[in-house]
Order: sequence, then structure tokens, then C-alpha cells
Amino acid sequence: MGMEKLTFTGHSGQDLAARLDMPDGPHLATALFAHCFTCSKDIPAARRIASRLASMGIAVLRFDFTGLGHSGGEFENTTFASNVSDLVLASQHLAELGKAPTLLIGHSLGGAAILRAAEQIPSAKAVVTIGAPFDPGHVVHNFQDHVEKIKRDGVGEVMLGGRPVRIGRDFVENVSAENLETAVGSLKKALLVLHAPKDTTVGIENATQIFLHAKHPKSFVTLDDADHLVTRPEDAEYAAEVISAWAGKYLDLRPPAPPIGAPEGIVRVAEADPNGFLQDVNAGPAHHIYADEPLAYGGTNKGMTPYGLLAAGLGACTSMTIRMYARRKKWPLRRVWVDVTHNAMHAQDAGGPSKIDQFNREIHLEGDLDETQRARLLEIADKCPVHKTLETGAQIKTTLAN
Repeated sequence: MGMEKLTFTGHSGQDLAARLDMPDGPHLATALFAHCFTCSKDIPAARRIASRLASMGIAVLRFDFTGLGHSGGEFENTTFASNVSDLVLASQHLAELGKAPTLLIGHSLGGAAILRAAEQIPSAKAVVTIGAPFDPGHVVHNFQDHVEKIKRDGVGEVMLGGRPVRIGRDFVENVSAENLETAVGSLKKALLVLHAPKDTTVGIENATQIFLHAKHPKSFVTLDDADHLVTRPEDAEYAAEVISAWAGKYLDLRPPAPPIGAPEGIVRVAEADPNGFLQDVNAGPAHHIYADEPLAYGGTNKGMTPYGLLAAGLGACTSMTIRMYARRKKWPLRRVWVDVTHNAMHAQDAGGPSKIDQFNREIHLEGDLDETQRARLLEIADKCPVHKTLETGAQIKTTLAN
């Protein structure tokens, strides 16, 4: 996936720093991502979710709110309302680029801001919140001991996430007075609520309130034992999987016609974890699986090995070919399944001497078939296209992308 750095003007006139994760293939939709309170656009959860959505054709804009990360301005002069304004301005900038957002995603306080901003972003069709508070004023509990001093002095420095952050009186008063009940109740967009039951920063009751006040269509999915910042890679990957699967129901993700010479479109394999072997395998926006290596070979065993996928292709094609023939002949084939084994492991073969690989294919046929019919179906199995490809070999033309 490609990533573009860009800037746009925020509510205070300052430049806000943003990253636009673009699909390598067809651009089917655009999402706007709002990060958590005092976080940045580059937190691991945001990066992983943006990468996964981009792999299925959804571009993702994530930016630093005023005074945070690489954006200009002073955070102490911002409020919850100004964060909402920054989101609206981000959506307008995307529209000017011809990429008006149809999906809005907000994490923690960013989720509350997304809910508030949604009515001002007419292009949006679907909204996702991750660990979002129903009461934005909930964020004040992170620095409750400093509130009186902030109100008295106009600004105060607090420690959040192990670093000092200056909070202004206007922020405290504005976020404390905010109420999302009306905004959620009148959303008029599909809503997905993601929340971890054990979230100790924003309790699960917040997700319950958001879900109860929202009108259909709405969905509620647990993030199990994830922490509030969704810091574990597997939790961020799961959230991305859920979002991508859910969004497909509400966004028009129909890809353009496949390129000439690729009748089934492009299968894109992208590294999901540079420290291991996990791969994202995407066949257009509708189909996604993982490829990986076993734990014994340094992988995480979250998907089939490359040879396993090859064996799966042979088995699936064999079963389909047999079914197609039996259906055309109107033979009483009730069920077919194929067991495939391969004589080598990919990790052992990589870089090794060439050899003839052997796939062992055991075909199981159920139904009131006579011996002649069974023998004929066994012959038909050898006519499956994948079998022929493996048997005769294929040319592989490799080029290096610019």
C-alpha cells in the first residue's frame, strides 16, 4: 500500500499533519480515522487498521488534532468542539481531493468526536467507534486531581501516557458539558460499536449506552480482553477484520472490471508483520485470508502455509470439477470431499535443490453410485484446471514494480 503525507488547515488556521493510506489496487472508498485523547495518528492500532482497510481498497486518512503530533497549534487552546471542527475540515479536504469519506472511525475520545461530527459529514454512510465514551466528559477522570487547578489557573500540565500534556480550562468545561444522546439518536448512518469488556479506561457501559441510544442499523462486537489502546497486534488485526467485513455491507465496494490478462482479478499478498511471516492475502475487497508459517519455523501459525494454500487450491478445484460433472449427468452424488497432502514443507525447501513434488489426493464420494460412475468421477478429477496446471507446469513472469 502507498502512503501519502499531506496537510490541511485546522480550525485555528494551523496546518494539521495527516497520512493518507492508499490502496495499491483500485480505490473503492475512503475512511476518516480519529485517534484517541492526546494520542497521535501513528499509534499502532491506527496504523494496523488503516493498513488492513487499505488492503481491501479503502483509503484511510488519519491526522494529528491541533497541537498534537506533527500538527501546528497549541493543544491547551483546543476543546472537544474544536476536535469536531478539525474532523469536519478533514472530511472537506478529502472531498476536495475527490475522496469524500464514506466511512468514519473513531477511537476512544476520537470515537465520541466522530459521533458528534457525523451529522456534518454528509458523504459518510457508516460509523465505527472503538472504546468510545458515551459521555465525553469521562476523559476528565484521567486527570481528575488537576481539574480544580486547571479551572483556577486557566491551564495545567498533567502526565498522560507517561508524558506531560497541557490541558486548558476551556477543554475541561467544554468536554464536561458535552452530551451525545441526541447525536447518537439522530445518527442516520450505520453504526458499529467495538469495545473490550475489560477496558479499565472507558468502561463497557459506555458502549452499551451508545448502542442503546442508536437506531438501526447498528452492531455491537466485543474486543474480548484487548486493552483500551488496542496495543496488541492481534487485537488491532481483529478489529480491522471486523470493520472491513462489516463495512462491506454498507459501502459500495464493487471493484472495477479486472485488467486484461487477469480474468479473476489481482490476488495481492502483503506482509502483515515484518518481524514474522504473516501475510495478508486479498482477492478484491470481498475475500481475505492469512498465510503464515508454523511456530516451529518462526511463524505465528495464523494461516495456512504457502504449500497448504496450494494443496487447498488443488482440493477445491478437484471437488468442484467432480460436482460439476455429476450435476450435469444427474448422478446421485450426495457429498464429495478431498484430502490432499504434500511431501515437503515450504520452510525446508526454500532455497534448496530442485525436486519433483508429489501431491497425494484422496477422493471421498458419498451417494448411491455404481462402480462405473465412481471410476468415471475419478477420471474427471484429473481434468480439474489446477491439476493440469500442476501436472504440466506454468511459466512465472516476474517484474519489479517502480
